[in-house]
Amino acid sequence: MRVSSSPLYVRRRARNTVARMLAWSAAVFGLGWLVLILGVLVYQGIGGLSLSVFTENTPPPGSAGGLLNAIVGSVVMTLLAIAIGTPIGILAGTYMAEYGRHDRLAAVVRFINDILLSAPSVVIGLFIYEIMVAPMGHFSGWAGAVALAVIVIPVVVRTTEDMLTLVPDTLREAAASIGLPRSLMIMRIAYRAARAGIVTGILLAIARISGETAPLLFTALNNQFWSMNMNAPMPSLPVVIFQFALSPYAEWQKLAWTGALLITATVLGLSVVARALTSRKSQ
Repeated sequence: MRVSSSPLYVRRRARNTVARMLAWSAAVFGLGWLVLILGVLVYQGIGGLSLSVFTENTPPPGSAGGLLNAIVGSVVMTLLAIAIGTPIGILAGTYMAEYGRHDRLAAVVRFINDILLSAPSVVIGLFIYEIMVAPMGHFSGWAGAVALAVIVIPVVVRTTEDMLTLVPDTLREAAASIGLPRSLMIMRIAYRAARAGIVTGILLAIARISGETAPLLFTALNNQFWSMNMNAPMPSLPVVIFQFALSPYAEWQKLAWTGALLITATVLGLSVVARALTSRKSQ
């Protein structure tokens, strides 16, 4: 009897066909919603994209304007958050990967980091509100930057630890055999070998905080005018999108769609760069 005509072969082939069809259906279903969302976003947002979006501040109700102050505010707070969170995340990830692989304290830190990684951003915003905004008596850009930094830290910690763990131990042993101190081995060998992965983690952290609204509502709030005063309420693109999208004014809703398109394009661009760095590292 031929193998292709045996009942066992027919059943297995039928199961394989069904499983493949279910997998393809799930993939098409997910990608279909993604394409639909991106299509609506481009359709609604491309019409409001103009030079005035990048040169004018957010307008009063019923007037035309742009998103300059919101874009600049978001960029400033994001850069400050990265400047605060990246060194802390890299150092913590380095400790867990290089010094505390089998340490109980490192296991506790890793567990807490995983909890912080999955914590809702609104909880982080409320926490920063209690420890910064309430004692200061006012909202501020500093509080917004710190809230975003708290979101950045666990992402950088996780990627740094994972990338350093992937560095072969033979490189560490070779450095130790020539008498290189552990600190120099980490900086000159481990960091260089894991550089692409660490940069990828930083880019993913930037993409993560670029569209965060909830923590900024509790910390930086918003400002309809141009402001570079970090000790006062600071405008930000996600908060402006949130407020303008809920407004009854057509001009504000149009700017909300345009701002959402800008954030989506930024996140997609950062994701592509991160993917390219990861692919180059794996080659």
